[in-house]
Amino acid sequence: MADECFGHPRLAAIYDPLDPVRGDLDAYIQMAEEFTAHRVLDIGCGTGVFALLLADRGIEVVGVDPAQASIDVARAKPGSERVRWICGDATALPPLRVDLATMTANAAQQIVDPTAWQETLRRAYEALRPGGHLVFETRDPAKRAWEEWNRETSYKVTEIPGSGAVESWVQLIEVSPPLVTFRWTYVFAADGQVLTSDSTLRFRERQDIETDLTAQGYVVEDVRGAPDRPGREFVFLARRP
Repeated sequence: MADECFGHPRLAAIYDPLDPVRGDLDAYIQMAEEFTAHRVLDIGCGTGVFALLLADRGIEVVGVDPAQASIDVARAKPGSERVRWICGDATALPPLRVDLATMTANAAQQIVDPTAWQETLRRAYEALRPGGHLVFETRDPAKRAWEEWNRETSYKVTEIPGSGAVESWVQLIEVSPPLVTFRWTYVFAADGQVLTSDSTLRFRERQDIETDLTAQGYVVEDVRGAPDRPGREFVFLARRP
């Protein structure tokens, strides 16, 4: 099940305006160039920002996401016809042969069930051509990012065309390592509607992830830092032999 911030039509429609600066995607664009990727599978594509950046560069892209509302937003964007959109998780993928598979932002951590995580890694492996790469990021649990997730540091009011002013903030609900649960609240000034979205992330240890990747047949080529969050995240580069 997709979180409400991705699956509720009104929240999916404002997802991009609430987070318009996506510098975190620059590193993924650079890796697509580094690996000379012509075909890319974007797992957890959301509203399609990364998929469309790739398509703008002439790359063939398949975007998959379990949230229909987010897929609908992606399909409504200019140039969306250049991307193959699939509503579902990695188990919904047709036979593919891609050069690169990605899980950007929090996509990897949102797969909290261990069985679903292993299945996602396996399906991504099957979709890759021999020599192809899986790239994804995940927060370093030791940095305890959740300690900054509170109303005081996150509260903002965003003026969104077509929606008006929207208040938003995050509050921590529960920390039960390796799981962390938090709630986003959105208040629409236009009609006073209040919507909430609860999310749970799994904070995996670096060694556990390397073990999971190796168990699925990958070769872990590198573990890099995230340029937009130096010292706070792991970026895994795994290859299908």
